[in-house]
Formats: sequence, C-alpha cells, structure tokens
Amino acid sequence: MSAARTPLPVVLAGARGHGRTHLLNIRRLERLGLVRLAGVCELRPLDAAELAGPGEPEQSADLGELLAATGARIAVVCTPIQTHTDLALTAAGHGAHLLLEKPPAPSFAEFRRMADGVAAAGVACQIGFQSLGSHAVPAVRKLVADGVVGELLGVGAAGAWVRDEAYFRRSPWAGRRRMDGVDVVDGALTNPLAHAVATALALAGSTRAEDVVSIEPELLRAYAIEADDTSCVRIRTARGVPVTVAATLCAETNSEPYVVVHGTRGRITFWYKQDRVLLQRGGYGPEETVHGRTDLLENLVGHVTDGEALCVPPEETGAFMRVVEAIRLAPDPVRLPDACWRVDASGAAPRRIVHGVDALVDASADTLGLYSELGAPWALPTTVESR
Repeated sequence: MSAARTPLPVVLAGARGHGRTHLLNIRRLERLGLVRLAGVCELRPLDAAELAGPGEPEQSADLGELLAATGARIAVVCTPIQTHTDLALTAAGHGAHLLLEKPPAPSFAEFRRMADGVAAAGVACQIGFQSLGSHAVPAVRKLVADGVVGELLGVGAAGAWVRDEAYFRRSPWAGRRRMDGVDVVDGALTNPLAHAVATALALAGSTRAEDVVSIEPELLRAYAIEADDTSCVRIRTARGVPVTVAATLCAETNSEPYVVVHGTRGRITFWYKQDRVLLQRGGYGPEETVHGRTDLLENLVGHVTDGEALCVPPEETGAFMRVVEAIRLAPDPVRLPDACWRVDASGAAPRRIVHGVDALVDASADTLGLYSELGAPWALPTTVESR
C-alpha cells in the first residue's frame, strides 16, 4: 500500500460501546496516514474526550446526511444488529465502502438483501469477523491440506465466558430475539461468541451458504432474557466434516475461546483471540506458534486503494448466516431450572453460573458432542434443520 496517498475519509456509525474499539482503530490508522475521521453518526454527539483524537469531525444522527456532507469513501457500521442491513444499504447508496460489524444481519433474508444491494451498488463490504484476519487461519488450513494431522474428522469450538446482569442491560436490544416485531437474534452463538462459529467453519473449509447441509441447535438460558446464553450447535457440512460449537455466558471462569481441528493422526488447537496455534501429533512433540493478524479496516483500505483481496467478504460468511437463521427459526431457548445454576453476587453486578458448564463446553470441543449427548442433566434433545 502506498504511503503517499491522501488519507481516505471515513465515517463511523456507532462510536460508543463496542464502537469505541473501531474509533480507536480509526485514530490509529489516522496516525499512519491511511484514513481521516470525517464523521461520526451517533444519536447523541460525542464530546471532545470521547472523540479520542484531534479535529472536529462532522456529527449527525442521520448516516445518509453525514455521508453526503463528508463524501466519505468508507463507512464503519457498528450499530444494533437489526439496523445493519438498512445502514449498510444507505452507505452503499452513497458509494461508500463498508466495514460491517458482525453478525452482518439478524436473518438470512436480511443478509441476502444487504449483500445483493451492496454488490449492485458496486462497493466493497468487509464483515467484522476480526479472527478471520488472523494469519493463523490460512496456516492451520495449510496444515490440514498437507495432511499433517491426517484425515480431517471434524472441528469443535468452545467459548466459556462470564457475563453479568449488567451486560444484558447495556442496551434495549441486548439479549433479545425480537424487538418491536423485528428480528434481533442476540444470542451467545450469534453475537458475543459468533467468532467461534465463523472461525470453526473457516478451519473446516466451509464458509459459504451452500457448504451447510444441516444444523442442530440446542438453545438454553439461565438469565431472564429472550435469547440463549448457554447453547451449542452441530453443523453438517457438504464436505462431510461435522462442526460443533459450544458456548456459554454463564461460566464459572472466563476462558479464552478456541477451536480444535481433529484429524486421524493429531489435532490443532487455535486460540483465535490470541492468534496462538498448538499442533499435537503422534511421534512429535507439541509445536506452538503465534501468528500475525491483518486488521480488517486496514485491509479494506488496501482493497479500495490497491485492490488487495478482502479478508471477509459477505459471501464468506454465508455459512455463518445459515447458523443464525437456524437459531432464529428454532424454538425459543429453554429456561434452565433454578437448581441448575447459582448466583454469584461478589462482583459489580450479580452473575449466573450454570453448574458444570465450563467442563461441558470443553468436552463438546473435544468430542464433537452436543450438550444432550454429553450427559448434561439440563440439556434437551435436538431438532435438525436441513438446508
């Protein structure tokens, strides 16, 4: 990428909450001379301290007006899930390329409306699965393709996180499946631990919508929310490789999420937030490597200016969106009986802990089994959704 070019003007839609990470990243790329923060779209304007950098970018609650006023070349959209499609299409209509936060949409129909509309507008779109920018992903896939761990048997992912009552009060749409008749689908597998699903599918070489044959979700909740906070899913792929993901927001201990690639002669574990890979195989000692990572906004800038290949174009998240759709269409999560969880009130806000769930999440990744198959007393039989 040439360092002598004029910085690309960028607008950020959604600059508080998780959006602040995007704001800080934009400021980092400003210092590199790659972009310029031209505008911020928020319902309530940011003050000087919140802007986290020099200058006075345009501010507006209307993304279309902001794009017209700034002539921005790139829009970063980090807003409630149910607003993604409309805001993405607004940006595309103004000729702005997109970094769209995950999940890209709350339903497969909305995803297709977004992806088709963006393509018709002739702008680029990057979906914000930052883990797919890790250089470990192609490295692991090469190990698999080279037969280092033998024949691929399956891929399992595990995510055991701690989230308290305040987490589900952070916004009106948090923990909701629907809001005012509109799909939201803010569950453990579709939002906070969505990277586990997308990364597992990527390591299985099954990222596109047509790569999915069937989906078996098990959705449960300990919190008083609509969505799932403790869930698992098995995805049958067209390649015949099963992919399982087990997740909870009600863990005893907050743990690093990971993906395990199982082969006939070994296994590969990838801690995707750390870009860390552990290769284990018969006849060899364990081999650990740490990989670099391509920032998705920086990659999008490189795509716009120099034609670099996008790390995460929409079509490469089609399989993930099939999972979102299966969860959207599944029966509402089953409420776990009070006897299956306890309250820990020692922190800033109370949190709920599901008995034994940390070990079950790990067991799922290790065996490719679902909660109902691993002896969890609170799990229910699955229903299978075919493609």
